[in-house]
Amino acid sequence: MLRTQAPVRALGPTDRDEALALCARDPAANCFVAARIEEGALLSMPGSLIGYHVDGQLQSLAWAAANLVPVECDEPALDAIAQRVRRWRRQCASIFGPTEQVAGLWARLGPSWGPARTIRQVQPVLSVEVPPEALGVTEDPLVRRARLDEVDLVLPAATAMFTDEIGYPPYVGSVAAYRSVIAGLIRAGHTLVWTEGGATLFKADIGSVGVGAAQIQGVWLTPALRGQGLARALMAAVTGIVLREVAQQATLYVNDFNHAARATYAALGYRQVGTFSTVLL
Repeated sequence: MLRTQAPVRALGPTDRDEALALCARDPAANCFVAARIEEGALLSMPGSLIGYHVDGQLQSLAWAAANLVPVECDEPALDAIAQRVRRWRRQCASIFGPTEQVAGLWARLGPSWGPARTIRQVQPVLSVEVPPEALGVTEDPLVRRARLDEVDLVLPAATAMFTDEIGYPPYVGSVAAYRSVIAGLIRAGHTLVWTEGGATLFKADIGSVGVGAAQIQGVWLTPALRGQGLARALMAAVTGIVLREVAQQATLYVNDFNHAARATYAALGYRQVGTFSTVLL
């Protein structure tokens, strides 16, 4: 009796190159998943990446861990992946990625996973490949990489950013796990800060680096300094560091209603290259 390969299966280390090639079709959209692959998740987190195959060829995939993130999924792939992950609701905090793919997953999973806490349907994906200085935008010289001995200096800013953005704090009870996440970003050189007087006034993280793109996230400016025109130079510095030292393409996504942030990014040369949606569970 002939046995056929299931169209959806967990990917392993031998699938690495094929999975990265799929992500490279759209680096700005797929940077998050590509970064997890390049960091070794296929070995360290078995089962976290699932692939959809057609005639033995990898056609689509999804990161399925604390978040569900689709990559290059068409309708048949969405059907198959949704069927595979339907029973995983309790371990998933959000679904995010390209709007059509997220909407397709949520249409299939919502009846059993819902209700969502909130759905952010329009989040422009922005990208730039030219440092702001080349466009005549001054970079704030006070922005630098955080040091590992500054974890507890960065922690309050990171906590405030997360709470403002998501609507609840990043930890309940012990801070140890969240502190470890912050330390990991700092250790990798992926947290950029402006500090003064023993406090973090501004921070931004390079959350993911993969297939030639770096995704900026966790941007936060202390409330006392907002509305003073500081964001342009601060984010110019972040973008410049990313493009000179980390990747050829800097990318991020932003809520469509955040007009001030969108204006700042436009002034730095960012252009919209796609649209994300996020379902927060």
